[in-house]
Amino acid sequence: MSRAIEFTRRNIRRTPFQALAASMVMFLTFLALQIFVILAAGSQESLRYFESKPQVIIFFKEGTTSQDVSAIENALKQEGRVTSTKFVSKEDALEIYRERNKNDPMLLELVTASILPASLEISTQSPQDLAPVAEVLKKEPVVSDVIVPEDLVATLTSVTQVIRVVGGATVVFLMIFATLVIIMIIGFKIRLKRTEIEIMRLLGASPSFIRNPFILEGLFYGIAGTTLAWMISYILLWYFTPFLQGYLGEVKLLPVNPLFMLALLGGSLTVACFVGGLGSFAAVRRYLKIQ
Repeated sequence: MSRAIEFTRRNIRRTPFQALAASMVMFLTFLALQIFVILAAGSQESLRYFESKPQVIIFFKEGTTSQDVSAIENALKQEGRVTSTKFVSKEDALEIYRERNKNDPMLLELVTASILPASLEISTQSPQDLAPVAEVLKKEPVVSDVIVPEDLVATLTSVTQVIRVVGGATVVFLMIFATLVIIMIIGFKIRLKRTEIEIMRLLGASPSFIRNPFILEGLFYGIAGTTLAWMISYILLWYFTPFLQGYLGEVKLLPVNPLFMLALLGGSLTVACFVGGLGSFAAVRRYLKIQ
C-alpha cells in the first residue's frame, strides 16, 4: 500500500493542473451538496416548529369583560382540537409592542395600552385544525378580528418541497458530472502512462498493483474537494449566523449543532469516496481492461 501511495503522490505532482481541476470540480459538487443539506435541514426544522405551534389569534372588542374571555376559554377547553390558550391583555400587548419596536423611539411615543386590543392566542393539534376553530370564533359577538396564520405553514411546506426537488436534482447532476470528470482525467493519465504500464505488466505486476494508485488518486480528489467544501460552508454559516438569527426570530436554528456539521462531514466524505472511487475504477476498467 505504501508503494501505491507513493505512486499516487507522484502522479498528482506530475500533473498539478489536472489534479487541481478534479479537486475543484469535487469542491463545487460537494459545496452544493452541503448547502442543500443545510437548507433542507433548516427548512424542515422550521416547518416542524411552526407545525408544533399553530395558533389562531382573536382580538376582542373594546369593553369586553373578563367574564366574556373566561367563557370563551372554557368553551375552547371542551374543544378536542385546541391544546392551549393564552390571554394577552392590553398591558401585555403594549410590552410586546415595545419589545418589537425598541429600536424606533418614534413608534413607542405614539402608542399606549388603551389603543391596543386584548387578544387570545389559541394553539391547535395541527395546522388543519386552525380554520375550523377560527370559523367558530368568528361567530362570537365580542370578537372583532380573527387571524389564522395557516398560509405561513403552507408556504413553508412549498418552499421545503422546492428546496428538496431543485437541490436534489442539482446535486445529482453535479455528482454525475464530477464522476465523468474523474473518469476523463484518470483515463487521460492512463493513456499518458500506457508504455510504463505495459512494462510493469511484462515484469509481472499484478492488476491491483497497477490499479490501486489510480483508485487512490480518485479518492484523494474526492476527500480534498469535500473537506475544503465543508470548511467553506462552515465558515460561511458561522459568519452569517448573527444576521440569520435576527432574521429567523423565534425559530432557534442557529448556531448549528457541531455534531450535525460533523455528521455532514462524515456523510460527505463517504459520498465523495464513492464518487471518486467509482470514477477511477470506471476509468481503470475502460482504459486498462483489468478488474
